Amino acid sequence: MPDLFSPFTLKGVTLRNRIVMSPMTMYNSVDGKLDDYHVSYLGARAAGGFGLVFGEQMAITPDGRTTTSCAGIWDDAQIEGHARVCAIVERMGGVPAIQLGHTGRKGSELPPHKGTNERGTWRQLPPDHEHGWECVAPSAIPYGNGHDFPVRELSVEDIKALHRSYADAARRARDAGYKWLEMHYAHGYLGASFFSPLANQRTDQYGGSVENRMRFHLEALDAVRAVWPEEYPLTMRLGSDDLNAKGVQFEDSLLAIRAMKDHGLDLADLSLGFNTDDMTDPPFNEVGFMLKRANRVREEVGIPVGTSWNLGVPGTADRVIREELIDLVFLGRPALANPHWPVWAARELQHNDPFHLVPQDWAWWLRNFRGHGPSIGLPPAKGEAA
Repeated sequence: MPDLFSPFTLKGVTLRNRIVMSPMTMYNSVDGKLDDYHVSYLGARAAGGFGLVFGEQMAITPDGRTTTSCAGIWDDAQIEGHARVCAIVERMGGVPAIQLGHTGRKGSELPPHKGTNERGTWRQLPPDHEHGWECVAPSAIPYGNGHDFPVRELSVEDIKALHRSYADAARRARDAGYKWLEMHYAHGYLGASFFSPLANQRTDQYGGSVENRMRFHLEALDAVRAVWPEEYPLTMRLGSDDLNAKGVQFEDSLLAIRAMKDHGLDLADLSLGFNTDDMTDPPFNEVGFMLKRANRVREEVGIPVGTSWNLGVPGTADRVIREELIDLVFLGRPALANPHWPVWAARELQHNDPFHLVPQDWAWWLRNFRGHGPSIGLPPAKGEAA
């Protein structure tokens, strides 16, 4: 029976445990580049014991960014920063992973900590602003709720160019040293909006039926699979449900993931669509609310799965792996709050050697300390005096 700290092998890559640092946008890039900030921030999570370490969604084109300060991999000049991140993550025992995507109609924003609009949501810059850009989408339908500027409907030629951009980004990711690649098809971004009838009202081969609405995804997968090494996993985060009667239904996602598996997909990372703020009974306070959907994919499609959403309690994370509901636990905010979350979880779960997760030289000191145990600087383990 696997547990949270069991190795996980997919294709030619083995993770030291089932704990994934989920992609989280950090708003700290200039010209889309990664720098010392990203090396230290992501290296610390690898040193803290995460088996698989993602940065943020990496834009495949400049207009694919979410904000003016988001990272990307649309230019060869950006490879150096990515290579530095890959090197430190591997040195600290993790596997470096990259998520490729395009924000679509939710782009051209200011970073949220630099101000919001009158509704308290992200402030979108108009296309004619010196730092803004024209957003694109499957149909000329703005997202709304503060994203109200006109968007441009992509032509078929535009779509083909984006697929080439996916492939070019994957080549750069390969050259930088990444060993795991995920496509971002969730959270209201471009892939998610192609899949959702709320955003996609096209009448050509990319709109209408579920088969047409997932065509963008399959062609992007094919483009990436052609350049991405076969021994490295190719995965996908899918907005599997819009929680809206007129949007993506989960049954649509089962069909799409079956097709993606046939196009070289190795693992499905399940999330929500977020193609609208008009959601029925959003479950954001529920522990592990994506687990049932993710497990259905695992059982009915026969593909490994991971998911996130309120899995940051160690006992919960361990249980869902032991019960084989999912294969990987993705942690976003818990990874930001505690770069040594895996070590803390190992102590909470009474692992026989929690410090095996940190670099060998650190582990020596932590295993051989003398004095008052709880003063080591981590919360007391179960059974340890406070």
